[in-house]
Amino acid sequence: MAENDTRAGKPAMKPWIAGIHAYVPGKSKSSDGRPLVKLSANENPLGCSPQVLATLADGYEPHVYPDPDASALREAIGALHGINPARIVCGTGSGECLHGAVQAFAGSGDEVVFSRYSFSLYPLLAEKVGAEAVLAEDNDYAANVDNLLAAVTQKTRVVLLDNPNNPVGSFLPRDEVKRLHAALPCDVLLVIDQAYAEFLDEGEDDGGMDLAARHENVLVTRTFAKAYGIAGERVGWATGAPHLIDALNRLRGAFNVTASAQKAALAALADQNFVARSRAANSSVRSSFIKQVSALGNHGLRAVPSKANFVLVLFEGALQAETALHAIAEAGYAVRHLPGQGLPQALRITIGTASQMDDIAGVLQRLCGNAA
Repeated sequence: MAENDTRAGKPAMKPWIAGIHAYVPGKSKSSDGRPLVKLSANENPLGCSPQVLATLADGYEPHVYPDPDASALREAIGALHGINPARIVCGTGSGECLHGAVQAFAGSGDEVVFSRYSFSLYPLLAEKVGAEAVLAEDNDYAANVDNLLAAVTQKTRVVLLDNPNNPVGSFLPRDEVKRLHAALPCDVLLVIDQAYAEFLDEGEDDGGMDLAARHENVLVTRTFAKAYGIAGERVGWATGAPHLIDALNRLRGAFNVTASAQKAALAALADQNFVARSRAANSSVRSSFIKQVSALGNHGLRAVPSKANFVLVLFEGALQAETALHAIAEAGYAVRHLPGQGLPQALRITIGTASQMDDIAGVLQRLCGNAA
């Protein structure tokens, strides 16, 4: 460096990056370091398919690079969902696909629109590329098509829709998703994040895959982290028009899906009976837990109807969410408190086993009795 160089003595971070707060995962320990049963990250309480464990136990060659295109996995995904594998891209979780979609089509001076109570990663996706995150007004916490459309301006480049929604659990049906897409300008990308789609009732569908197959501005993302139960392997995928897949392929990491992750995902796909069992168990336990919470309605507790593997419990009376959070932790469970998402009066509680949910319901019942 020249002697008269007066630049700062260290690299300067871009201002839009400096303003980002890193993504905060669900907790698994109490404030004093005790390990807790983790019902804060929407993991599958059934674990994963035995076929996955058997496949991984067979081993592989870690010194060899994985297939950079995840060809066999894309073929299997395409066969299951009736999609041309050329219109599929795999990612390090669906998060990489979501990031690529926003990075490819939005930047400084642009806007990325999503519902007020949506996946906490969404604002970070916009902020990472210097775009403005625009929160559309909710309808009793849920996404609303008219409000999303009202938030769209000439600066909007991407609309993100998590369906089912996280952290609310709400779901926009096929007709509403179709109406949202039909009213968007053709140069606005609609990303339908279907991370929890496998928990929908049999035959229930928001039509996102059909839209992605027929239109140039729809991308659908999926993950293996939830119903398939292999969150630790970090596998996701996206489908859409060829030019959208091309954009994501340009941006994704080289060799982004590891060899073990590809093996695990292939085995998980092959065991659809496990997915069906996960769906059925989640539906049954979720219904029971919602009934237990609803019975405490006269104490100000409300369970938002959910189509996912969690329930958002609202504390609208004397009992505060933070008080319940600490009491649940004392009972041995970690759940998600979301003041950073504008939900200080709510807890998002992953659906665990029946006995785990009964334990948590019992804590809430005792707290309500004490507050009466």
